[in-house]
Amino acid sequence: MGDPAKWALLLALSICTSVEGLGVNWGTMASHKLPPKTVVQMLKDNGIQKVKLFDAESSTMRALAGTGIEVMVAIPNNELAAMNSYQRAKHWVKKNVTDYNFKGGVNVKYVAVGNEPFLTSYNNTFDRVTFPALQNIQNSLNEAGLGDSVKATIPLNADVYYSPPDNPVPSAGRFRKDIGGLMTQVVEFLAKNNAPFTVNIYPFLSLYGNDDFPLNYAFFDGGGAAPIVDNGVKYTNVFDANFDTLISALKAVGYGNLTVVIGEVGWPTDGDINGNVGNAYRFYDGLLPRLASNVGTPLRPGYMEAYLFGLLDEDTKSVAPGNFERHWGLFRYDGQPKFAIDLSGNQQNKLLVPAQNVEYLSQKWCTLDPNAKDVTKLADSIKYACTYADCTALGYGSSCNDLDPSGNASYAFNMYFQTKNQDPVSCGFQGLATVTNHNISQGSCNFTIQIAAGSSVALGAKSLLAFLQFVVAVAMLLSVT
Repeated sequence: MGDPAKWALLLALSICTSVEGLGVNWGTMASHKLPPKTVVQMLKDNGIQKVKLFDAESSTMRALAGTGIEVMVAIPNNELAAMNSYQRAKHWVKKNVTDYNFKGGVNVKYVAVGNEPFLTSYNNTFDRVTFPALQNIQNSLNEAGLGDSVKATIPLNADVYYSPPDNPVPSAGRFRKDIGGLMTQVVEFLAKNNAPFTVNIYPFLSLYGNDDFPLNYAFFDGGGAAPIVDNGVKYTNVFDANFDTLISALKAVGYGNLTVVIGEVGWPTDGDINGNVGNAYRFYDGLLPRLASNVGTPLRPGYMEAYLFGLLDEDTKSVAPGNFERHWGLFRYDGQPKFAIDLSGNQQNKLLVPAQNVEYLSQKWCTLDPNAKDVTKLADSIKYACTYADCTALGYGSSCNDLDPSGNASYAFNMYFQTKNQDPVSCGFQGLATVTNHNISQGSCNFTIQIAAGSSVALGAKSLLAFLQFVVAVAMLLSVT
């Protein structure tokens, strides 16, 4: 095999590196999840050094231990009220941050207090509990001696600020009037603790549902979009304009220099006429070189920390905002890359390194039985299947939108069949469906074979040793506290 050190060096050089400050969002709202160890290996294989989570699930944290990957752990919105108790906040910090804070542990950098809790669609549900939770978590971190290295922040939707209709330019940015006082309190507290303002910006959502929005303005390559001119500054894309609207809102409350982190930014690949691989490629091919060059925006030039959304498709996410919600991943549900991308920002685009050793269910599909005689229940059966499985690819403008009625039924039946781990009973549909060993995918429409439960879960010798070392270290830490 040659010199092992030489092979190790070659392997290290072959692993891609990512833009400085670039991370990914790792969501887990999927019917069949890849094991955390598999996902963490994907992060390492692709040179991704930062990850943003939506909880602090123990198996995920254990998988991240010893990797050095910077982690943003999260407190879900439904736990914010509990964090209004300082003792509960202290316990959460100890369990999910302090207990992992040892050599070979987890490199926690941020705690996300909620997820877009001030969304207008939440009708003020979390307005009263979010700021006290933020205070208690950061103060608990400070008390634990971690306040200098771990910062609490609130990932916020861009709807917390706006420009008035009579002056729709970035320099007129202000925080939303109904939460203006609350946002000022939040910003003051973040500044006092040297914590960042975290915002999620989605150019795709500016385009979604707005027929008057210029398509090219959602991307970074110009494309002939007429710029917005603000006090002599030309804005050629909505990302810059949106970000600088926030900077103006921060300036208006006296904190124009507060650090800002992009908590989520990305483009979906399905579920909408504008959500496709071509547009996603175009978006990232513009975004990543900008991040690599540290060009920033007109009001905030320079380095920008950003987390791409997202890592994997999630087939159980709510589709209330739109069918595209289940298709944000750079990777498919099974850890296979969707399109070429260069995370270094050098536009040397190639497919990312896929998940390794993924096991799939058998090569079986559930299809509409061509011999079915009574099809009066077909519409109800399709509706039932799509209630409990992901049929968003069938929607208008999506990848499977051009199937005929028979294809629509087969797609729905198969998605339900796969979600139920190919249980033969799940391919009945009152005599309308049958199992086949023939791949019934059509054109660009892929009829999924799901990953097996526990796929890639077996630990290799080195992984097992690392896990045992982690357990021993935790036990030793607890014995002296």
